[in-house]
Amino acid sequence: MVAEGEPAPDFEAKAHTGETVRLSDYKGRIVVLYFYPRAMTPGCTREGVRFNELYEEFQKYGAVVLGVSTDPVEKNRKFAEKYGFKFPLLSDEKGEIAEKYGVLETRKSGAIAAKRTTFIIDKNGVIRRILKNIRPAEKHADMALDEVKKLAGES
Repeated sequence: MVAEGEPAPDFEAKAHTGETVRLSDYKGRIVVLYFYPRAMTPGCTREGVRFNELYEEFQKYGAVVLGVSTDPVEKNRKFAEKYGFKFPLLSDEKGEIAEKYGVLETRKSGAIAAKRTTFIIDKNGVIRRILKNIRPAEKHADMALDEVKKLAGES
């Protein structure tokens, strides 16, 4: 896994909107890059909904929220539409992004998925905080927002 203090690996992925997103597109902004295992599951839904509820707060501090899973673009699109997500959900079907960040796992079924992990990346593209071993019932998005506030000098 990449470590705090290291440059965040750049990547390119399709968003649920069909747009291509590159991490480097957000240089100069704080990025909350959160990996989730599967769209439409109870835990990932709870987690995504909370990020969505706090979306304006993240924006207030100049932060961008990007969700990443190994789901196909179409599944992420349905997920985003069903819950009205205001931020991009990125498709990493081959697990290449998750692998770069050290969060790719193979499930008992043989399927690959991303471990629930969040990377808080500063304006210079450096990983400042990694939130791992998070359970959806925990206030994951709230923890990420607290880290964003610290980076923005508000806390």
